[in-house]
Amino acid sequence: MPFTQKQREFLDHANHRWNIKEGATRSGKTYLDYFVIPKRIRRVAGLPGLVVILGNTKGTLQRNIIEPLQDMYGTELVSSIRSDNAAMLFGERCYCLGADKANQVDRIRGASIKYCYGDEVATWHEDVFTMLKSRLDKAYSKFDGTLNPESPQHWFKKFLDSDADIYRQSYTIDDNPTLDAAFVENLKREYAGTVYYDRYILGLWKAAEGAIYRHVADNPADFVIYETPPVLFATIGVDFGGNGSATAFCCTGFTPGMRGVVTLKEYYKKQIVSPAELERDFVAFVRECKRSYAFPITDAYCDSAEQTLIQGLRTACAREGVGITIHNARKGEINDRIRFFCRLQAAGRHKIMYACRHTLEAFQTAVWDPKYLTKDVRLDDGVYNIDSLDAQEYAVEPYMRQIITVW
Repeated sequence: MPFTQKQREFLDHANHRWNIKEGATRSGKTYLDYFVIPKRIRRVAGLPGLVVILGNTKGTLQRNIIEPLQDMYGTELVSSIRSDNAAMLFGERCYCLGADKANQVDRIRGASIKYCYGDEVATWHEDVFTMLKSRLDKAYSKFDGTLNPESPQHWFKKFLDSDADIYRQSYTIDDNPTLDAAFVENLKREYAGTVYYDRYILGLWKAAEGAIYRHVADNPADFVIYETPPVLFATIGVDFGGNGSATAFCCTGFTPGMRGVVTLKEYYKKQIVSPAELERDFVAFVRECKRSYAFPITDAYCDSAEQTLIQGLRTACAREGVGITIHNARKGEINDRIRFFCRLQAAGRHKIMYACRHTLEAFQTAVWDPKYLTKDVRLDDGVYNIDSLDAQEYAVEPYMRQIITVW
């Protein structure tokens, strides 16, 4: 595949200490690095210093960087990340570490680094980057990195605007002519009206302000349905109450082909719920869901912070003969769940049954917390109903990647 004009510019001019590609998703930033990384590593082969690759987590590095390199160059030149966090890349031992927590890079603290590649730099802990700046201490040390923009107040934006020795490129989604035109138009439509359009389509540093789920906030009636559509199966999400928050259950259906999500039934109680009442109400909720629908409802995903309550639900369901497997919710990044529902709603693939008024209202009223200038935080002040959103997200989270894949 030939390089784009923007990619050729990077290859010609990215000879600074810091070489950064920022901008839209799927714009060709990371693809170019599958050619840049081996070139940089071979250039410093045999010289003093470490080769390091940093990303949000070791898992994302394996998926985003190592596996594509293996596909292109083979496992003899690119090994998988071992248990000691090292991999062999093009004849050099390379440390591959997560950077979302400061203590994850203790292995390289105090080391001299001759080359570092950074994936998803804006997701790193700031202390990691602060440490890294003092470790690129050779005359030949270089850093290549990619990121999607976040808030203009983000700590890395301040570095990019500094007078450091930086080569900086900004990408929009239209800078990648190899993308299918229909895919690009769908993605633009899915992010339209949200902060993610500015960041992931236009490649701009944009603050998250106001309503989160803009499509529901502006046109709630578009998401309400009165008859259950065809559904393959359903799951139940559970968020436990306490400290002023509500207890919420959400039964969510998945449509044929995993094309869409339907909020089918909800439970919402703001008052304090005792463990015995919780168990009784959950058993009744599961039974009601199973009575109402012919499709399978076999799994529930509960807030993993409350293991005693989870065990109580398991015991109660077993005692009452209610056939459901209760899991810990995955509880991945909240903003990943938010982006998923923003895309789903923009594509018209999330519907809410008319009786689920608390869930609908939660999506309508959710806003970004204005107190946070450097990161995106959903406001959770005890007034806004975050609990129904959490229950909804727990129910869907195990299938998010599968649903996105079929779009």
